[in-house]
This record gives sequence, C-alpha cells and structure tokens, in this order.
Amino acid sequence: MTDTGGVRRALVLLLLACAGLSGCTGRSGTNTDAGVDRGLNTVGLPASGVFRVGDRELAPRLSGETLDGQLLDVASLRGKVVVLNFWASWCAPCRAEARNLNAVQAQTASLGVAFVGIDIKDDRTAARAFQRSKQVEYPSLFDQSGLLLLKFRGTAPQSPPTTIVLDRQGRVAARFTQPVTEGELLAPVQVVAAEKA
Repeated sequence: MTDTGGVRRALVLLLLACAGLSGCTGRSGTNTDAGVDRGLNTVGLPASGVFRVGDRELAPRLSGETLDGQLLDVASLRGKVVVLNFWASWCAPCRAEARNLNAVQAQTASLGVAFVGIDIKDDRTAARAFQRSKQVEYPSLFDQSGLLLLKFRGTAPQSPPTTIVLDRQGRVAARFTQPVTEGELLAPVQVVAAEKA
C-alpha cells in the first residue's frame, strides 16, 4: 500500500516551496499573469538586462495620487530615466529589496534618474509606515485597486515585486519580475542613463 497522506504532504510542501521562490501574489492569492516570461531580453551586456532600443515599447500612462496625497504623472519625468518599482507593505520580498532600491537611487540621481514606487493593493497607513521604516525618499503612487499594474499586463506579472526601467523617451528599457539586488539593478540603470536622449 502507498502512503497517500505522505505523498500529499510532500506535494503540498513542494508547491509551497515553489510559491516562495516567486514574488508575492496579490491578496486574492493568484497571479493572473502566470504566463509572463520572467527572463530579461538582454543584448550586449547579459548582466545588464537591457532591451534592444528597437524592441522597446512606450510605457502606458501612469498618473494618480501619491501616498502623501500629491498628484504625480510619470509622463512629467520624460527626459529622465525612470525606475518604477511595484511593491506592497505586505510583500516580504518587497521589504527585502527596499534597501537595494534606495542604494541604487542614491548612486544614480546625479545621472538624471528618478525613482517612483507604485504601492499596489495596500492599506495607505501601512504603506506610509513601510516607507518610513525603510527610509524610502522617492514618491509612490497609491494603486489600491491595482489598475496601474494592470496596464502592464503581458509585460509584467500582476503581483509585486516588479521593477521596470524606462528610458528617457518613456519606453520600457529593462524589466525585473523578481526582487532585485543592488548589483542587478545598478548596471542596467547606468547603461540606460548613458544612452543618448
């Protein structure tokens, strides 16, 4: 006789381990973009993860109210390299990568790089506490409904963390669909910042 209880337990543990390797799922517990390619389409510098200029698509329009109640339209940053980071206070990998994002922001601000967070499916008070505790100095759009992330459906999974780098023309230049380290993010941002406008 086989031990069906033991087999079930092993399968459950395997599924939990696989889920832990990917990013956070939305509060509904499902990732609605499971088919998104999690790899980077890289050229020339495999470690950089930068898309070919000819393959880049214009990012959708992103605007709304920040966690601090200010209006922000990402299009107003055209001419700068913009690093978009989709996050949530309830997302453990987002908490882990916050210091890496802060470090890259500090190293690239003088290169004409702007960071914008997009806080999705979150509680505003918890999100503000997250920003304070992680010493996040850049603004974050409040996307409680998840509609801003939905604009990237097919480009990025519909769960945090996801980081997208826009070039100075507002095109998607690089994409990370898992938590990023400082080293993984710094090189692509520097490469895009060095491109001619």
